[in-house]
Amino acid sequence: MGSMATLNVKYSSLLRSRILSSPKHYMPECFTGKSVNSSSKHISLNYQHDQNKKSKAIFEIRASSSDEQYERDNDDPTAHAIEECIEYIKTMLSTMDGGRLSVSPYDTAWVALIKDLVGKDVPRFPSSLDWIQQHQLPDGSWGDEHFFCAYDRLINTLACVIALRSWNVHADKSEKGIRYIRENVCKLEDANTDHMPCGFEVVFPALLQKARNLGIEDLPYDAPIVRDVYNARDRKIKRIPMEVLHNMETTLLYSLEGLENLEWEKLLKLQATDGSFLSSPSSTAFAFMQTKDENCLKFIENTVQKFDGGAPHSFPMDLLTRLWAVDRLQRLGISRFFDSEISDILSYIYRHWNADKGIFSRSDQEIVDIDDTAMGFRLLRLHGYDIDPKVFRNFKNDDEKKFFCWGGEMIESPTPIYNLYRASQVRFPGEKILEQAENFAYDFLQDRVAKNQLLDKWFISKHLPDEIKIVLEMPWYASLPRVVTRYYLHQYGGGDDVWIGKVLYRMQEINNEVYMELARLDFNRCQAQHQIEWLYMQEWYADCNVKKIGISKKDLLLAYFLATATVFELESTKERFFWAKSQIVFRMIEFLLNKESTSLDQKTAFLTEYRNIINGLPKTESVNGDLEVVDILLETLHQLLNESNNYIMNLQLRNAWGEWLMKIEQGETSINEVEAEFLVTTSNICAGRIAFKEDILSHHEYKTLSTLTNKICRKLRQIQNEKVMEINEWNTTKEGIKKMEIEQDMQGLVKQVVETSGIDKRIKQTFMSVAKTFYYSAYFDHEIIGVHIFKVLFEPVI
Repeated sequence: MGSMATLNVKYSSLLRSRILSSPKHYMPECFTGKSVNSSSKHISLNYQHDQNKKSKAIFEIRASSSDEQYERDNDDPTAHAIEECIEYIKTMLSTMDGGRLSVSPYDTAWVALIKDLVGKDVPRFPSSLDWIQQHQLPDGSWGDEHFFCAYDRLINTLACVIALRSWNVHADKSEKGIRYIRENVCKLEDANTDHMPCGFEVVFPALLQKARNLGIEDLPYDAPIVRDVYNARDRKIKRIPMEVLHNMETTLLYSLEGLENLEWEKLLKLQATDGSFLSSPSSTAFAFMQTKDENCLKFIENTVQKFDGGAPHSFPMDLLTRLWAVDRLQRLGISRFFDSEISDILSYIYRHWNADKGIFSRSDQEIVDIDDTAMGFRLLRLHGYDIDPKVFRNFKNDDEKKFFCWGGEMIESPTPIYNLYRASQVRFPGEKILEQAENFAYDFLQDRVAKNQLLDKWFISKHLPDEIKIVLEMPWYASLPRVVTRYYLHQYGGGDDVWIGKVLYRMQEINNEVYMELARLDFNRCQAQHQIEWLYMQEWYADCNVKKIGISKKDLLLAYFLATATVFELESTKERFFWAKSQIVFRMIEFLLNKESTSLDQKTAFLTEYRNIINGLPKTESVNGDLEVVDILLETLHQLLNESNNYIMNLQLRNAWGEWLMKIEQGETSINEVEAEFLVTTSNICAGRIAFKEDILSHHEYKTLSTLTNKICRKLRQIQNEKVMEINEWNTTKEGIKKMEIEQDMQGLVKQVVETSGIDKRIKQTFMSVAKTFYYSAYFDHEIIGVHIFKVLFEPVI
């Protein structure tokens, strides 16, 4: 189960057709104009929402394919395709072991060089030679078939040629390889140094020397670019602290085959528990050839067996593959299908977490890096684990106030700092190291964006620049789940993304086309349901005459979007409706009570009838024309509080609304001060999280969360109401939000929400979700929100 080939996707013809074909999508006419198709950057909220009869008919047809229909219809092709994807991913996540990595021709060649242990002049691992001869590319090279990188192709090809020549087999293949090297070595001159594999300038010269010793002629030993590599090797060797190399674990253990004058007695004390040197098959194979150490051999034997004769560039990578798999599933919006598997994965990560140092790509390793540590920290913290940010002190240069990936790093790269930035945003109050990390990471990434220097030394993805730009433009507090997913569906490269080690490699648990297919199917299916619901919301708006109380259809769309971008699951229709409708009714009450022209009679009539509704009494008949606005509001409220066929839920809603009314009447609070608590409690009730648990609402922690969330959202609502649309002034306002007291309060809210306590974490999470919608509304201008609405509700994923 180690190699990527061991878990093949058993696509049925149904799923295969879904992957190869795109569904036909229908969009409202307001989203099919030239401005939308050419660019989504300039869409405003001034939509023409009324659909013509043809569009409505189309949506009514789609309504017959609602979630209930999916549940009932066993012949639905989308449901079948989704189920296949889920089962495939579940199997993969539950059988991860050390990770499914692509085989490295370079490392396989080093393993193939090992001689038989009993003295015969034959290879100890003939299956590795077989793998080499079976995987030569048509042009004579070895390496990643689908992404060309001169460094990768040349180092892989040279190593494989040496292996074949060492055993005098497959002369035709080695000749083709030599010809490829000779004809393509010049491409190193134009190769991007950001994509140079780890240790290339050390191991490539070592391979050339090995080839020269074998008498391999016609290689470009003296080509100018080769001399440049030798010079780079000499400069690097001079910087290597040999005393450090021999006495503590460093990244130098990864490339021992490129070093000379090694003291093996000391180095063997630095072996990992599985016998490897920093999980590297090539480094470990070289060590075995020098020492005949049995632990080295055992590691190589296990690796070759797992990978059917081949060897990856590094193994195991159990922590990295697990962390990045969870991250990808979450950002693609499909993690909810794998809650059990993700829980097991994070439990595994926590068991291997070093509270003082952090983690590396594999467990049981003394060396640590900021990339894996940052990803692990963020995921563990957000899932309620007690995790201390002091580990980041190991990656900070106190003199320069800089953070680095690991000790001795000479080349800074975007992705580790990008993950540090993401981790720094989930900090608690007083965590100074995370504040420093955020400031450094933000400035570093902004500088790279400004200079267009976003190529990475660890990861190759054509959408990486967009991914980094989005996270800089959308702070975590202002990120809504469906907005994040919609952008990441464009940024996620699936099987096209490539990682860089000693060679290029791929990881099936991280970059997988089935992830993308499931995310696409799920997003489009949810979006179809959301569009049906939006039609219903418009009918509700018209039937209740909401427009007469100053609520525009634009307000309605924004309320529904905020609910849907946060609670998007098919089964959450009720929660979305109550969230959006409650926010509209709240705005209506606010409009009535705060409007200067509202008479005392109108306020008295409203409050009297409000109490009747709360107490379950029938609403009285309309009085006179002056009270029409009151009538509309009361009728809308009455319908909302009796909409569910669940008696307990209706009762809980009336009780909650009644409590808020009493506080407002008695002057304990104003309507503006309880809006967030109002939405949180309504949402939790409608989602069934408080059924038969009314005592939760009076729990001291629930009250503390309510008070803090109300405080945050009141300030954010004020900013939202006052924000200026001019871009320069608005940028100043956005920076102001980050520096205000709101930031400290949000940190406190994060702490209370993620820490384990006596309240269901789903209930606490609703406080965070509501607060983020307020932060989002205050942070982004109307034009950007319009773009997000279009992408989430109306633009299909193709």
